[in-house]
Amino acid sequence: MSATSPSIVKVYRAESDEAFDHIFNIRTTVFVKEESVDDEDEYDGFDHLANHYLALLDGQPVGTARWRIQPNSGKVRMERFAVLKPYRRRKIGSALMERIIADIGSNKEIYVHVQPEYQAFFASFGLEIEGETFEEAGMLHQKMVLEPKS
Repeated sequence: MSATSPSIVKVYRAESDEAFDHIFNIRTTVFVKEESVDDEDEYDGFDHLANHYLALLDGQPVGTARWRIQPNSGKVRMERFAVLKPYRRRKIGSALMERIIADIGSNKEIYVHVQPEYQAFFASFGLEIEGETFEEAGMLHQKMVLEPKS
């Protein structure tokens, strides 16, 4: 690929063992190694209940995220947004968000727990801060919500 060719980001809903291998490798690199999140916090037992996505940049696995419906409220929680460091600021997170929001639809409340440095990113998709800052996995977070459209 030449230096002038645009990079192509594709986001897939994960279904194969190979896709899940990439997802867990990305999450381990970003959360466990880079952010020092404990394995038990990162691998929380909810992976089997979640919808997982894998982002590819020019065919290379570089990002992931998941979402799941909360059983008591029916609200959708987006989680585990991770993009490998060398590939950040290339619209991979945006591609993941666009695909996930499209798949969830606009009739459910969506929320995410966000570290302060990523609040502007999620706000750009219409999510708004709700409540106070709290600690999760040893880091500060704040809940951000996208209300359903009537």
